[in-house]
Amino acid sequence: MDRRGHQPGSAADIPRQWSTTVSRRFEPLGLAFAVAFVFGALILLGLESLVRATQLPNPRLATSTLVLDRHGRLLRPFPVDGGRWRLPVALDEVDPRYLSLLLFVEDRRFYAHAGVEARALLRAAWQLMTAGRVVSGGSTLTMQLVRLLDGRPTRRLSAKLRQIRVALALERTLDKESILASYLTLAPYGGNLQGVRAASLAWFGKEPRRLSAAEAALLVALPQAPESRRPDRHPAAARRARDRVLERAHRAGLIDAIEFAAARQEPLPSRRRSFPMLAAHLARGRRQAHPGMAVQRLTIDARLQGRLEHLAAERAPALGDRVSVAMLVANHASGEVLASVGSAGLFDAGRGGFVDMTRAVRSPGSTLKPLIYGLAFEDGVAHPESLIEDRPTGFEGYAPTNFHQDFQGTVTVRRALQGSLNVPAVKLLAAVGPARLMARLRRAGANPILPDAASLGLAVGLGGVGLTLMDLVRLYGAIARGGTALELRVGGSPRSNPGLAGGQPGVRVLEGRAAWHVASILAGAPTPAYALAGDLAFKTGTSYGYRDAWAIGFDGRHVVGVWVGRPDGAPVPGLVGIEGAAPILFDVFARLGRRVPLPAAPPGILTSSTADLPPSMRRVRSSSRWETPGSTENAPQIAYPPPGARVDLGLRAGRVAELALEVRGGRPPFQWFVNGVPLCREPYARAARWRPDGPGYATLLVVDGLGVAARTRVLLD
Repeated sequence: MDRRGHQPGSAADIPRQWSTTVSRRFEPLGLAFAVAFVFGALILLGLESLVRATQLPNPRLATSTLVLDRHGRLLRPFPVDGGRWRLPVALDEVDPRYLSLLLFVEDRRFYAHAGVEARALLRAAWQLMTAGRVVSGGSTLTMQLVRLLDGRPTRRLSAKLRQIRVALALERTLDKESILASYLTLAPYGGNLQGVRAASLAWFGKEPRRLSAAEAALLVALPQAPESRRPDRHPAAARRARDRVLERAHRAGLIDAIEFAAARQEPLPSRRRSFPMLAAHLARGRRQAHPGMAVQRLTIDARLQGRLEHLAAERAPALGDRVSVAMLVANHASGEVLASVGSAGLFDAGRGGFVDMTRAVRSPGSTLKPLIYGLAFEDGVAHPESLIEDRPTGFEGYAPTNFHQDFQGTVTVRRALQGSLNVPAVKLLAAVGPARLMARLRRAGANPILPDAASLGLAVGLGGVGLTLMDLVRLYGAIARGGTALELRVGGSPRSNPGLAGGQPGVRVLEGRAAWHVASILAGAPTPAYALAGDLAFKTGTSYGYRDAWAIGFDGRHVVGVWVGRPDGAPVPGLVGIEGAAPILFDVFARLGRRVPLPAAPPGILTSSTADLPPSMRRVRSSSRWETPGSTENAPQIAYPPPGARVDLGLRAGRVAELALEVRGGRPPFQWFVNGVPLCREPYARAARWRPDGPGYATLLVVDGLGVAARTRVLLD
């Protein structure tokens, strides 16, 4: 019996003896657990230190520079180094169904794990050991992102362990949304395509904002084997992979039976589409001017730009071999450029498609005449209803002729501008001065270029100066704005694109009433056969030798410029502004929608007939400085008939006869005019013959090769 009165071996000793026995038996196991716990803790501490010390790859790799339109639509992306298309994308720019399908297939617990999914790794390892091949992957999206950032193969165990370690570290640096967005930017989709946005544009021709179930399934399946599943090269493999994703989604209830059946019948893309390349010349220049900007937003309207590029490509072949077309559209109130078509096709080498003809220096033909007339109105030299002579005239050796080699005689200034008559335009330029014309062009923001070694003369008014389509759009935009300079803007600050901005805002190019007179005259100009002018003020022009055809016009909101010609400057026989460029101008305005009326007349406008004008304005005054009536040294003189002669040809008796004409002095060739109508051109002979219609007075005029004229008036009986 012990001290407590218990008999040895009694029932009271059984629990104590069992406890002692158990503790002795399991003492080594407890020690093992303790050791294992400590060892595991040390491993975790070591892994923690290793993760903390991990040097992360840069998750923000360079992405394609994007040029967007005014509404954020893609105009043109540029590839990154190596020619890869890697377009940046945000989660809210991707179809939510695609994201759900991606996470379901690739990483269901993406938002729950810390970068590594242990159960998935163990399952993949067990399947590899039991099946002898890879049955399922154990990589999370974070681990896949690490592989894409590293660019290393993961076949070896050491590489896989590094991928796990970096994934754990990456999850501590970036949030889940950033990791997912980076994966969507870098995932491979075949060839040089990286990221879901590039893939959606290349395979489906659209942004990934809205995808069908079949499209989403293909984009989920492609990164698993991007080369062997390319739909353009391996359509059968691509279809099988897509359909497997669709089946899994259907079994999981992500898509219903109807959508599943329809998705399986949806055809695969058979070819890879080209990336958008709208406003290619402008986008290229913008990127060169601002190389550090990843995303550049322009004032261009992508839909309008696309329609006008199609119009240019459609019209150019009908206008001639190697002919190109350029267009520029701007809102003249804000200065925003809405469309810029530099050629009829960027890759059409035969038409010089790589040349941006909106910036090419060319002869403007007659398109400067509205500014000449505006200056004359501003100075009080002329009024739209003033009379002006359209007759052969010499200007210090310069003798302009009209396009059709005829003369209209006495016409109103309005009719002279609407008919684009050359002699009246030169008369007015002689009155206001070519230096003043050049100064106003520069005020408008234009950069006129004179030919090498050329002096500033009256020929600048008819195209003897170099200007660009942008220059002319600025000029006509200023007229549309009531005479104030137009500062073009394509994006960012007005002067952020060199060579684009133009005139200083508020600078006066023309006095307001003069600008309104010009606009009202141009609104009544003859239109192409099928078009109605209405509220469209426009002017055409043709450069010397049929090298350039122009049409520039504006309504109450838009100003549009059209150029047609060959970029190499070669002539295009028969190419004229009213037939080649004007129809395109009217088609552009048709694509702009309903026209906005031109503004009403400003206060102080003098609207009256020629007879009601003040006597000093009824007829345009001549400029004695420039105009030469024919009295210069060795000037031509009409030898027969003598001045004021009365010649009896028997006309009153009904006889049909001819009048002999003879010139002395001057330099051939000679051009004769009778009552303002061209008679004949004799390159060498100094004599000519004319058959009068009947008796009466006749005005005879001859112009020599230097443009010097001689005139006489005779009475024929």
